[in-house]
Amino acid sequence: MKLLIIEDDPRTGAMLRRGLEEEGYEITLCDEGEEGEYLARSGRYDLILLDWMLPGKSGIEILRSLRAEGILTPILMLTARGEIEDKVTGFEGGADDYLPKPFDFEELLARIRALYRRSLGGAQPHLEVGDLTIDLDRRLVRRDGQPLTLTPKEYELLLFFLRNKNRTLSTDAIRERLWSEMEYIDSNVIQVTLYHLRRKIGKEKIRTLRGAGYRFEAS
Repeated sequence: MKLLIIEDDPRTGAMLRRGLEEEGYEITLCDEGEEGEYLARSGRYDLILLDWMLPGKSGIEILRSLRAEGILTPILMLTARGEIEDKVTGFEGGADDYLPKPFDFEELLARIRALYRRSLGGAQPHLEVGDLTIDLDRRLVRRDGQPLTLTPKEYELLLFFLRNKNRTLSTDAIRERLWSEMEYIDSNVIQVTLYHLRRKIGKEKIRTLRGAGYRFEAS
């Protein structure tokens, strides 16, 4: 799961990066508003942690701009502004959740997990799609009750398909979501990852649409 943190306080940013990476998240940290908005527009991230007070452009301005452009990535506002009026402003601007500083790290984790579950279409930690059951908190996948051993990339690819059920995903879209710009991959790495994922979850679940990409079909 890829998280974008837009936070200008060095100590808070370093704490968030360290703690979330230890939990298995892939983190991009940015300390400036305009650069953060540029990164948020890329669509590479599963969730954004957004500070309110930022140099260059404020968090609330970034939030409103992203929502106006139709970018629906879940956004959790992190801010020292704890007044009710500020919370209302954040939610009306399109925030999905709001956590005043200082906050407990375990509460932050719980909120991140809850937002991610909601983005996948459910509020429960277990997601069921056909014969597949995914424990989103523990990152475990079962098929017909039997545990599957997925690599981290296979797991992330499965979740990417689930977030986009019945939509065609191009090879470029998959590459941009699962691999960073700085990470070189051979041209057939995506096909190999898809091949192994299909074998494990059932080949019929992911269709190949020649010249267009791939589609996870779910009723």
